[in-house]
Amino acid sequence: MELKEVFKNRRSIRNFKSEPIDMELIQRLIQDSILAPNAGNEQPWKFIVVSNRDLINRISDDCKHNFLQFIKANPTSPAKKYEKMLSNESFNIFYHAPVVVYILGNAGKRNLVADCSLAASYLMMSATDKDLGTCWVNFGMYIKDSTIREEMGLNDDLQIVAPIALGYPEKIPGIPVRKEPQILKIIE
Repeated sequence: MELKEVFKNRRSIRNFKSEPIDMELIQRLIQDSILAPNAGNEQPWKFIVVSNRDLINRISDDCKHNFLQFIKANPTSPAKKYEKMLSNESFNIFYHAPVVVYILGNAGKRNLVADCSLAASYLMMSATDKDLGTCWVNFGMYIKDSTIREEMGLNDDLQIVAPIALGYPEKIPGIPVRKEPQILKIIE
């Protein structure tokens, strides 16, 4: 796929086929993602790949519960708009994707969020090139259940940056209308 095609075809997918993804293909996506630029070539990213359906569902339930608790404690938060959706028992925050890839690193690293975000972008573009769909799901960061955290190998020294739902898309939505870029100034 031409690079411009990848840019145009990369969409946030919220309707996945149940078809599994070969682990070798997932590892290729991760290999592509670590080609991303990063501050001082520190390469702080780490990855957790979850393809166990039961665990994905439990992560979803835990994250929904924790985010709803946040909304309850902060009723004027802009997050309130998600309350109804997250209260729906059948709603899965990962849209029933067969795989979730977590991109994370050691908490406190100065450029961790930027570096892991770039790796996530590369992973999503690579997935698009291979006819896979992705959706960055921020709700997936709110894992508090100690049993789930232990199963995932998430210790308190790790900070989740990018939970990425991954799978074969049922359909690819059209490109949303984009605003013109706001170029504040060109200095020549």
